Amino acid sequence: MHIRRDVKVGLSIVAAVAWIGAVTLLIVHEPDPGAGSPGELRDRLASALSGHDADAFAGLLDYPGSGGGDFAKDYVTVLADRGVHDVRVELGPDAAAPARATITGALGDGTPFSYPLNVTSEDGRWTVAFTPPLP
Repeated sequence: MHIRRDVKVGLSIVAAVAWIGAVTLLIVHEPDPGAGSPGELRDRLASALSGHDADAFAGLLDYPGSGGGDFAKDYVTVLADRGVHDVRVELGPDAAAPARATITGALGDGTPFSYPLNVTSEDGRWTVAFTPPLP
């Protein structure tokens, strides 16, 4: 009787250790947020906004705290609801070291739109932020 219980306890411990190891590996291998270059940021941002892809958009955000995924989901839902298409992104004032990303496109009724986002860079990763720059 004790042998069966010992085997069950042993298997439970092995399963728990395997689960912890798997979660740790997933966290370690999660890609860093942002893009590796300004050009990659431009292309990925245009693709995420055009495709209404919340996960891709969230991966490019410099968003405080842990709510970036929810913000991105809400944001692309609004884009989809308004029929946003033909999204383009221009970086400036210097495309090699941008401080701003200007998003342009058209709404579902054809009305053009344009707005700027701040571009941030940290540890070689480029992101966009919806916060105003600090003076």
